[in-house]
Amino acid sequence: MSAQVEADVRTISPEMPAMFDGMKLAAVATVLYVIVRTLNLKCPTAAPDITCQDTPLNRYLLKSCPILTKEYIPPLLWGKSGHLQTALYGKMGRVKSPKPCGLRKYLSMPDGATATFDLFEPQGVHSTRDLTMVICPGIGNHSEKHYIRTFVDYSQKQGYRCAVLNHLGALPNIELTSPRMFTYGCTWEFSAMVGYIKRTFPQTQLIVVGFSLGGNIACKYLGESPANQERVLCCVSICQGYSALRAQETFLQWDQCRRLYNFLMADNMKKIILSHRASLFGMSSSNMEAADLSHLYTATSLMQIDDNIMRKFHGHNSLKEYYEKESCVRYIHNISVPLLLMNSSDDPLVHQSLLKIPRTLAEKKQNVIFALTLHGGHLGFFEGSVLFPQPLSWMDKVIVSYANAICQWEKHRPQCQQAK
Repeated sequence: MSAQVEADVRTISPEMPAMFDGMKLAAVATVLYVIVRTLNLKCPTAAPDITCQDTPLNRYLLKSCPILTKEYIPPLLWGKSGHLQTALYGKMGRVKSPKPCGLRKYLSMPDGATATFDLFEPQGVHSTRDLTMVICPGIGNHSEKHYIRTFVDYSQKQGYRCAVLNHLGALPNIELTSPRMFTYGCTWEFSAMVGYIKRTFPQTQLIVVGFSLGGNIACKYLGESPANQERVLCCVSICQGYSALRAQETFLQWDQCRRLYNFLMADNMKKIILSHRASLFGMSSSNMEAADLSHLYTATSLMQIDDNIMRKFHGHNSLKEYYEKESCVRYIHNISVPLLLMNSSDDPLVHQSLLKIPRTLAEKKQNVIFALTLHGGHLGFFEGSVLFPQPLSWMDKVIVSYANAICQWEKHRPQCQQAK
């Protein structure tokens, strides 16, 4: 019996290495397949999909801003993954970020709050006129974030003065002076900053720039009143969602890991709110109660935080009312100055259904251009050959190129109209 078993073993053993090699090969092939799918390595690069009306201004802008009509090429190995672009932006902001020198300004608000913004003077002289970029950063962001510093440094060197809003409560070393912090669509602090710039520099003209949540605030501010558009040459909005009411349902979905991003952003918001706990919950004029603080500790989504904390800063009766009144979708159609709206198809935070808003607006309004890239993630838009990204992003170049083209438009308008 033992001799028979030994014979069987001798018969089978030579085939075992080949079988193991096949299993290893299958495992390697599976890993490579997952990597290729995850990093979207087979996905092509392309120029942004442009939606706009055929007008002399838009033809001129697309001709004078060729970066909008040429393909955006992200880093080869990881740049086609919207998750990695977003993660790198969220963790690092930018690589080799410069440190532009500016002055911090403090503005007293009617309700006792203290708004702050940083002012950066131009390092070069613009060829046309005195110009100021008024910049509204993303959620919980401020002038010290790397992506803001990189954009400011680049804009300064192109001859632009830059004013960057620090969202109320976002700076860790600035205490709140009233029981209120920034919200999704409150324009009070941004309006105060713009008003200061207009008074201090009576000859300057403005380029309004908003990133993510800041894009919502910038567009809402311009659409709230025609007076807000005075001396504004144009507006650029990057990676915003346009409607918080429509976005809230998508943030509860696991598609594109959106539910995970929701949890991470909620956790960050909790840290910001709790860092100002004494001001927000301790002041006699506060609308917050002890129960609200308890709800904050257990919140796992932005919607829960908005419902229990954020909407109460401005007395909204419900979450639905808060989202409706603080979203720019109600105001953006009132904007008459040139408006560039830019989003990325692989942005894991902005659902594809929300992109119908800017596309429809661009189809209906002559002053609007909607640019949709294939790659870029959420505020990523990194460029680079294979692995390492460049310090300056494609997004930075687009904004300045568009602003430069707008500044030259008045000079070339007669020729453009004659060509038509």
